[in-house]
Amino acid sequence: MASYPFLSPEWIEAARALRDEFAERAPSSPVEARVNVIVTDIPHGDASEMEGHIDTTSGQTIIDHGHVDDPELTITVDYATARAAFVTRDQQEVMAAFLAGRILVDGDATKLLALQPGPPPADVDDLARELYRRLDEITDDAA
Repeated sequence: MASYPFLSPEWIEAARALRDEFAERAPSSPVEARVNVIVTDIPHGDASEMEGHIDTTSGQTIIDHGHVDDPELTITVDYATARAAFVTRDQQEVMAAFLAGRILVDGDATKLLALQPGPPPADVDDLARELYRRLDEITDDAA
């Protein structure tokens, strides 16, 4: 299986395909939120910054490219921290980045806290492990 640098156009397409594959089995989101995300300091490609969003208003958690209209908050985060959150899933690094001011939140921060996952039920935990394994497969370790 091919792997791509995190947040490259190819990685985003592969991640969308995984989202579509797992959509039927994914649990619904416990909170509705529309969050815009700006990732800075991207080390590859033509742009050093990219815009994305997280939208849970349909009941599913949709993470995709581009911004949504009327977000409840906007998060600005550097590439290394985004990678720690989504690829290595290093929550200590994410918390350290937040405390160091590398995660900027503009808007309703209570939505961000509400989006934090709690302990999943066993069947969801198995699904999450499978999804994480597949994300690891499409993600190039070097980037």
